[in-house]
Amino acid sequence: MNEQHTNDEISLKELIDKGKEWWHYLLSQWKIILLAGIIGAALGLAYSFSKKPIYTATLSFALEDEKSGGLGGALGLASSFGIDLGGGGGSIFTGSNLTELFKSRAMVEQTLLSPVVVDGKTISLAEMYIQNQEWRKKWNEKPKLASIQFLPDTKRKYFTRVHDSILGVIYQDLSKTGLSVGQKDKKISIITIEVNSTNELFSKYFTEALVKEVSDFYVTTKSKKARMNMNILERQTDSIRRELNGAITGVAVANDNTFMLNPALNVRRAPSARRQVDVQANTAILTELVKQTELAKVTVRKETPLIQVIDQPILPLKKEKFGKAKGIVFGGFLTGFLTLLGLIIRKVLKSIAQ
Repeated sequence: MNEQHTNDEISLKELIDKGKEWWHYLLSQWKIILLAGIIGAALGLAYSFSKKPIYTATLSFALEDEKSGGLGGALGLASSFGIDLGGGGGSIFTGSNLTELFKSRAMVEQTLLSPVVVDGKTISLAEMYIQNQEWRKKWNEKPKLASIQFLPDTKRKYFTRVHDSILGVIYQDLSKTGLSVGQKDKKISIITIEVNSTNELFSKYFTEALVKEVSDFYVTTKSKKARMNMNILERQTDSIRRELNGAITGVAVANDNTFMLNPALNVRRAPSARRQVDVQANTAILTELVKQTELAKVTVRKETPLIQVIDQPILPLKKEKFGKAKGIVFGGFLTGFLTLLGLIIRKVLKSIAQ
């Protein structure tokens, strides 16, 4: 028992001696560690000068709360006539689905083709991003890329494989660090979109253009069925109105033809009677179609707008810069730590080799 206790004391003593040995070894290398720290601090300071500031544009919006209210009765009345006004637009783009729509490649790339005015010239957001990243300086050496242009509002069908590849790279860059969409609180239906870039104007323009693009697509898609039904009803109403006008004219013509006619000749009055029936029937049909057309217009108005912007990005935007003090501390600490680690590994390998 005493022997085991003695062995434990020896082991603890050896551990303390080993710690002292390492401490003296690292202390003897203080010049190397200090030099590495100074070099790291200098590199961190240089990085802080070369690192461009990041500008963040923030925009918040709320989804329209669709409530049937008094409209439910109107839609029910329309459905009783066999007319589907598209009131049950569904929730295909609500909540998280709408959030993903903002981050989809189709919406981002379409936004990149939106026109903006920079230095008095109208260019696309994609071209603005390329200029900001200084890609064209590298492309000048490659004839295949030097002639590539992204003109505003250009249709995708006119793009080549190279155009699609460049847009894909821009989309990946924005998706990784430049674009974030989400709800800050799940209990609140307000969605916030943030765009980060090294160009203040690009952050602002892209945020506003993306919201407009998604909003237009959202409104068009969600109200598409209601608009189709409204257009059909309007065409039917115009057609019945023309028929009614023709029937009224026909009645007048038939009455003129039978003016002062012998009352015994009833067969000559048949065309006038038929026209009267057409007038009554078309009047009844036109009355219902007008009602249903107005209900269809109410439904379309209910579907738009579906996105209500609350806060828009206002210049100057939030600016995040890698500070000089942060660069010095971070650079010095990192290189100092790596130097310590290297010295420890070198001593361990040296002791193993012996």
